[in-house]
Amino acid sequence: MKLYIKYMVSSRCKMMVKEALKELGLHFIVVDLGVVDVMEELSGEQKAALQSLLFNAGLELMDDKKAMLIEKIKKVIIEMVHHAVELPKTNFSDFISKKLDYDYTYLANLFSEVQGTTIEQYIISHKIERIKELIVYGEMNITEIANKMNYSSVAHLSSQFKKATGLTPSHFKQLKEKRRIPIEEL
Repeated sequence: MKLYIKYMVSSRCKMMVKEALKELGLHFIVVDLGVVDVMEELSGEQKAALQSLLFNAGLELMDDKKAMLIEKIKKVIIEMVHHAVELPKTNFSDFISKKLDYDYTYLANLFSEVQGTTIEQYIISHKIERIKELIVYGEMNITEIANKMNYSSVAHLSSQFKKATGLTPSHFKQLKEKRRIPIEEL
């Protein structure tokens, strides 16, 4: 039986879900971001107990088909931006449409209606958070980050970053460096 879980976006979430399932004596085949495949059919009582455990962990069991589709869209975007080694070279709209096997216009309209923002804005906000993470790691320069995140240029990345954060990537990097004080100077 497939179960869909809202707000499940990290390995820690997967761990919490596995613990909840074990606590209820349920056996799972797969626990992935946003979806769990359990061996048993859940009774109403088991479903309520799982819902309660998940809610305490900040997660939510979903029943609504549209809500499930929204979570699938989010999962694809999160995997694409945060977990993929390289972003797809195709348009995000084509990638999402192909991955979920739905017309992109339908997905975009549904997402906007339910979330109050566009898929594009959601992708941009995740890309900006990923860029912040890469800047903080300090393993890549801005040009390398722009290439990794499929920006046409450093200028495009910088303008989008500044629009979202109010800072240029280099100013963000300086702030990060200023926050840390070497142990010897404490």
